Amino acid sequence: MKSQNKALFLALAAVLCWSTIGSAFRLSLNFLPPHRLIFYALITSLIFTAVYMAINGSLFRLFSFSAKQYLYSALTALINPFAYYLMLLHAYDILPTQVAGTINYIWPLLLVLLSALVLKQKISRRAILACFISFSGLVLIVTRGRFDSLSFGNPLGVGLILCCSIFFALYWILNMRDKREAADKLILTYFFAALYLIPVQCLLPGSWALPPIQGFFGAVYIGIFEMGLTFILWLKALKLTTNTARISNLVFLSPFISLFFISIFVGEQIAFTTFAGLILIVMGIILSQTRVNKASDA
Repeated sequence: MKSQNKALFLALAAVLCWSTIGSAFRLSLNFLPPHRLIFYALITSLIFTAVYMAINGSLFRLFSFSAKQYLYSALTALINPFAYYLMLLHAYDILPTQVAGTINYIWPLLLVLLSALVLKQKISRRAILACFISFSGLVLIVTRGRFDSLSFGNPLGVGLILCCSIFFALYWILNMRDKREAADKLILTYFFAALYLIPVQCLLPGSWALPPIQGFFGAVYIGIFEMGLTFILWLKALKLTTNTARISNLVFLSPFISLFFISIFVGEQIAFTTFAGLILIVMGIILSQTRVNKASDA
């Protein structure tokens, strides 16, 4: 019972941390452009994860992989974190925070669709219904209920968020095929993504100037609570629990708590259509969970 309570506590702590990230993105982007923000966040995550692995004695394991495994990490790092976070932060930069943060939760449904294409899995009627429900929620959010005009507000921002979701779902599929320890895969993708960002930093003027203190601390916060500590808390919770599904379902609290933080810290008034659309998205994801779990076992 104690291990279950600890697992629940750790999972809730991770969910709470993730729920603050949308607000952290928006506030930090007031001081740093997307490429600089993600670069400093990645360096923070790399250092944090390396220290964690050094403490538990697993850091030197990173030097034992084959050239093929390093190449695989380099490939996945191009997809996520490199391309994923660059597109995500650009979307946060031009969309209302509540819209960007909410639409990004569509990725589990895209995982179902990509699993059908990449893993040659048949899409069930249940999965099709789930996709329809979730995408209805997405349309409700981006149109704000103005179905007569089908005004999508900022098509570029919406397109970037949808691309992010596709990239993250593709990364998830590639990640499932890699049987190495999760921390090993994570730190290597941070390393390669940071390398990819160095030429970007060099090409854009002012990228190596000292960041404003607010932007720097925002990047450190994102690096720890989006990519570093939160991931460790979540993994420990899953390892301690005897009911993985119950712990995993706690993640559905995150988008709703995130809207609360956005209204408090960012000052956005949460539209009813955002909340209603989010409910539809989560309903569709829950409906598709059986299919997603089958994809995860492949």
